[in-house]
Amino acid sequence: MNVKSAFLNGFIEEEVYVRQPPGFESARFPDRVYKLMKDFYGLKQAPRAWYARLKSFLLMSGFVMGSVDKTLFLLSRGVQIYVDDIIFGGSSHALVSSFAEQMRREFEMSLVGELQFFLRLQIKQGLEDTFVHQAKDTRDILKKFNMGDSKPMTTPMSTNMTTPMSTNTALDADEDGEAVDQKEFRGMIGSLLYLTATKPDIQFAVCLCARYQASPRTSHPVKRIFRYLKFTPELGLWYSSDSSLFLTGFSDADHASCRIDRKSTSGTCQLLGTSLVSWSSHNFYHRSRVHCCCSQLLWMKATLSYFGLKYRRIPLLVDSTSAISVAKNPVLHSRTKHIDVRFYFLRDHYEKGDIDLIHVVSANQLADIFTKPLELQVEGVDNVLIKGEIESQRTGLIALLV
Repeated sequence: MNVKSAFLNGFIEEEVYVRQPPGFESARFPDRVYKLMKDFYGLKQAPRAWYARLKSFLLMSGFVMGSVDKTLFLLSRGVQIYVDDIIFGGSSHALVSSFAEQMRREFEMSLVGELQFFLRLQIKQGLEDTFVHQAKDTRDILKKFNMGDSKPMTTPMSTNMTTPMSTNTALDADEDGEAVDQKEFRGMIGSLLYLTATKPDIQFAVCLCARYQASPRTSHPVKRIFRYLKFTPELGLWYSSDSSLFLTGFSDADHASCRIDRKSTSGTCQLLGTSLVSWSSHNFYHRSRVHCCCSQLLWMKATLSYFGLKYRRIPLLVDSTSAISVAKNPVLHSRTKHIDVRFYFLRDHYEKGDIDLIHVVSANQLADIFTKPLELQVEGVDNVLIKGEIESQRTGLIALLV
């Protein structure tokens, strides 16, 4: 559902004055200003005032606000808000209808119905699964940058544009290369970053190209990513209703892959059953960023606890034996005193029983796609990202964990 003119529903607490709008000045008092009696679009206080109004209404209606995610409110049905866009669901149609009617009485509403679009994400719901994708935005972006008739590519990156796959791609500044239009390059990167909300397969390639926005060259393969999107416009995230609620994290890192500053790339992803729900790709100096994946798992654990789900010893699968040894073996304490304090965060939560560090062979490391170019040939993938390499590897890992 959507609240019409949401910010106008907020109650302003400060004393704010605005000038008379051009063309509507008072003939009698042209030098006077207006004193606002309610919230107004354009004010810095407007988002906070609207959130306070909606929060107050939901709390008076019996909802409980999440302590971790402040936009999550729970009663017998869950409500998630983003400015004036609200997602809500309940355990029965009667509860959903009751809440919708309650909101209509308090606010002027629009777009009340089954969730199909949210923040330009397309959501297709069925009895057995839910599919989230950005096919329309993908086609619009291809058309915007005149790439709609481009030759499709099966992978987003390659050392040679004619080579279908590469695992050793490493870009540099290429100062002697042919320069490209900086404005267009930045526009392409911005559009691609938005698509990573449902396309983790392009996350690494986009982030790698984004490092060279100040001086882009033809060797920076941003157009190849568009050609890959031409090949996979409807690729997205698939969530099965049969999936378990088993929470798992994967963390991977390469070693000093950046040719300019010798930074490493860290990739993490978190799965709920067989469903990919969170992922990241970072550039950093330190070898291990397992603690970042641990932090995300703890956040998800706290959020899911509001839905009655309890977790202990959440599996965190890494292919770094050194990170596991430092966290599990107190004997190695003397060797890690030079390490920053935050690295002890991982060992503390292992000792508390929040996570369980498990070694995984590199061939089954799902976070691998966030630290190096995608190797997967996506032909035959039925418009579903998880049904490709990720699900097949995940099946083997579940058997391995059991």
